[in-house]
Amino acid sequence: MSDQISDKPIIGITLGDYNGIGPEVILKALEGNQLAKLCTPIIYGSLRVLNQYRNLLEMKDWTLHGIQKADQANPKLTNVITCWHDHQTEIQPGKITPEAGQGSFASLKRAVEDLKEGKIQALVTGPINKDNIQNEDFKFPGHTEFLAQYFGKEDALMFMVSGELRVGVLSGHIPLEKVSTSVTAEKLTAKIEQMLQSLKGDFGIKKPKLAVLGLNPHAGENGLLGGEEIDVIQPVIRNFKEKGNLVFGPFPADGFFAAATYKQYDAVLAMYHDQGLIPFKTLAFNEGVNFTAGLSVVRTSPDHGTAYNIAGKNIAEPGSLLQAIYLACDVARFRVVNEDIDKHALISKPQQSESQHPAKSGGKQRFNS
Repeated sequence: MSDQISDKPIIGITLGDYNGIGPEVILKALEGNQLAKLCTPIIYGSLRVLNQYRNLLEMKDWTLHGIQKADQANPKLTNVITCWHDHQTEIQPGKITPEAGQGSFASLKRAVEDLKEGKIQALVTGPINKDNIQNEDFKFPGHTEFLAQYFGKEDALMFMVSGELRVGVLSGHIPLEKVSTSVTAEKLTAKIEQMLQSLKGDFGIKKPKLAVLGLNPHAGENGLLGGEEIDVIQPVIRNFKEKGNLVFGPFPADGFFAAATYKQYDAVLAMYHDQGLIPFKTLAFNEGVNFTAGLSVVRTSPDHGTAYNIAGKNIAEPGSLLQAIYLACDVARFRVVNEDIDKHALISKPQQSESQHPAKSGGKQRFNS
């Protein structure tokens, strides 16, 4: 089983809000079954909706393969599971409708069920509208928080990835007024541990080097502009260093990115959403990927939203979604390899405890292929 997964994983892709650019970038990324050698894609959404976009985007020569369940997927084709009764569904590109929100949740629900049952090896989520998707089963500010609860994780890590640039955030989708109270030693420690573990287990970096940004302007200016750096961030960084980890900071966020200091590190931990995502999207827009670290499953997504203003106009670029699919495949395969290494180590040396295992060997990823 592991050889099959590592060679060609089955990747689920949710449609997202079908009045946004999700269907367009998915179709452009998968057109002509061009990723069939890399993975077996299954789109969770609506065959009717996708065919309407195929006609709109003049992709009529390419046929999608409708299936009822994941084990019917054809590895040479682009497979589609229809997740709601779509007989009367009509697309309205650029418009926010409750029906599109219901469709995006139905797609997500079906996909995460298959992901949990191991029917797909990774999930790539299309962009949703965080307002019209809300319902009794989805009362979250975004995918990350929903997935964390669904897979029994108290808190997952939003990890933005583009080539060698990786940016995590301490606090994700919360109001700015609550950011300072979220900077606690306990939460900061947990996030750094998640990042280090992900860099090792998902990206194959044996000894990751992590930069931590400050919360306040100029990283607090020795307490003149705020005390979080002295009271919380510096002590946590010291604790990690004392344990042999390469964790540095806190750095002033503005100069850190302006001087390209991020290139000296394997990843950067920002204190809040915009502090990390504004420079990330400036440097890597159309190529960046949102990876949810800290989960037992693999989930990625493009780093853009629904972009209603260009939906249906045939100008949306699929680059970020393609990179999300590539990364999902890489991490899914890498985790399988690591699992096989761990199993072999346990069989050959049953007396070793897990904490005594030698560091896993790193592998260079084919992220930009």
